[in-house]
Amino acid sequence: MGEAVIALIGNPNVGKTTIFNALTGLKQHVGNWPGVTVEKKEGEFEYLGGKFHVIDLPGVYALTAYSLDEKIARDFIVREKPDLVVDILDASNIQRNLYLTLQLLEIGANVLVVLNKMDLAEEKGIKIDPKELERALGVPVVPMVASKGKGIEELKKAITESLGRKPKPLRYPNFEPYIERLVRVIRLDKRLSEEYNPRWLAIKLLEGDKDVKGVIEGSSERDEIMRGLIDIKKDLQRKYEDLELALADERYALITQTAERAIVAREERMTFSEMLDEVFTHKYLGIPIFIGIMWATFKFTFDVSAPFSDIIDWFFGWLGDALGSHIANDALASLLRDGIIAGLGSVLVFLPPIAFLFLAFSWLEDSGYMARAAFVMDRVMHRFGLHGKSVIPMIMGFGCNVPAIMATRTLEDEKDRILTILVNPLMSCPARLPIYSVFAGAFFTGKEGAVITSMYLLGIGLALVIAWLFRKVIFKGEPSYFIMELPPYNRPNWRGILGAAWARTEKFLRKAGTVIFAGVVIVWLLSVTGPSGYLGSEALENGELLAKSWVAALGHALQPLFSPMGWDWKAAVALFFGFIAKEIVVGTLGVLYGVGEEETAVSHAIAASGAFTPETAYAFMAFSLIYVPCVAALAAIKGEAGWKWTLFALVYELILAYLVALAIVGIGGALA
Repeated sequence: MGEAVIALIGNPNVGKTTIFNALTGLKQHVGNWPGVTVEKKEGEFEYLGGKFHVIDLPGVYALTAYSLDEKIARDFIVREKPDLVVDILDASNIQRNLYLTLQLLEIGANVLVVLNKMDLAEEKGIKIDPKELERALGVPVVPMVASKGKGIEELKKAITESLGRKPKPLRYPNFEPYIERLVRVIRLDKRLSEEYNPRWLAIKLLEGDKDVKGVIEGSSERDEIMRGLIDIKKDLQRKYEDLELALADERYALITQTAERAIVAREERMTFSEMLDEVFTHKYLGIPIFIGIMWATFKFTFDVSAPFSDIIDWFFGWLGDALGSHIANDALASLLRDGIIAGLGSVLVFLPPIAFLFLAFSWLEDSGYMARAAFVMDRVMHRFGLHGKSVIPMIMGFGCNVPAIMATRTLEDEKDRILTILVNPLMSCPARLPIYSVFAGAFFTGKEGAVITSMYLLGIGLALVIAWLFRKVIFKGEPSYFIMELPPYNRPNWRGILGAAWARTEKFLRKAGTVIFAGVVIVWLLSVTGPSGYLGSEALENGELLAKSWVAALGHALQPLFSPMGWDWKAAVALFFGFIAKEIVVGTLGVLYGVGEEETAVSHAIAASGAFTPETAYAFMAFSLIYVPCVAALAAIKGEAGWKWTLFALVYELILAYLVALAIVGIGGALA
């Protein structure tokens, strides 16, 4: 037989990723869904001679297509018609999870239900009879404890046996006559009936689904179908004031009946997760604990990664000198040493802190704590016009703005999502840290820690103020209601944690690494050449030669823009190339001051140059924090929000950076 397509679906935090990894092992890859930047995970496995292609659909609570994730999941099932849809339920919260199951059955999908987390259900005192649930739904049911590897073989067997099964239609007793009337009209269009399940189209039309109305607009029987719909709605409105609400009530009534049949015993007990939540989500303790955990996360990240970064920095410095000394041609030696190797080193030196930060965040997500972080921060975020879920991508922004911007797709409301994207670049990623370190070391000796911390606090404060302002002026209205089902706390699944951390780290290397590398090489090229031609590698160490380069010409052209802040042409050039990636700023200054890219050397050179004062240095740090994050982050904004909001983000960040830097210089000068 050919390769069967299996779709995995389920509510968030039901263990879908664990099951996906267990089925596919190493035979998986990550891309994007066509037309959107939402991650698409695919994998393969073989069982009893059969080949299976597995699609991991986004975690969703329903298939209403209100959010991007819901639309992707629904469109795939409706249009691609996978051979089997494996619907994963949390056995400890079966009633909440069954809503999605019923919507899958409405579509007419061939469904296999997985009852995962059976151990957690038992811990809560809930005993479920899988066979009774199977009879109630009319689909196969497989009990599992995926975190412990229990039920994987049974699932593979059930998948094989379920292929080709014809699902029974899901019936709603109070609406059945009206659904059947509309189905008969829809079937007049044979093409439409072949592409879609007529019963699903009928139910969605009764609910007023906009996407399905759009489908009907293209039907050859559009007028007949719409006339039938109007007549049926007239009959139903005599019984129900709100059809969508009435259909939802019908679903919930069926869910309640199904759950009552399946749950054969219930004894309410407080679980370990619930006991932890008494502390972690406490009204007064929740936020201090959150701040403490975040501090510990960053402390772990930078302390553990520092030796690795030092080794990488030393290695590339040694490699550049060693190779450069063996090449007679000055231009080629400088390209290799100061351009290519230095550029590669400037990228990889940031790999350890980013990798360890992603590792820490993956552990917090897998443990279940990140959902609590969103919950406890909702009240604070709401006051500034942000959604509680915004806190997760904003925290991720401290690791890298690129995946953080992509993480905003978990926000269902479009206004909340765009607003979070726009303020996310104000979260200070590790790429800005070398800039802070260099200038704090040069002008704030003994107070480096406090000065660097102030940059992070400035970014957070500005993000909240800008969010409040944009909510009042652009995205008018209140943030959408915060609804989140808190998952149970989990033991670390290191295979999944390491996999998630690596996927994010690899994305950083692919998206940012190539851009940063190219940027440093361009800075080198513009520094050793000028209107008169090649100046020689000495230009990197000789100020008089460097003044004749293209990079000096660029700096002098930009200097009038930055002279109100007291910055010279070298600072202007560094900021210009920082547009490509913030990591380039320190490297550019090192090249321009002729000291290489070692932070301490750059710091000493800047302090000795007399080009900065403490006020102008602090303003430079603030400008570096606020203005355009990097080309890769802008590309992520474009992918998630489109060109209009990308240009808006670019303009507002430049204006904000300029005003804040000018204010710092002005206030600092007045107080001096």
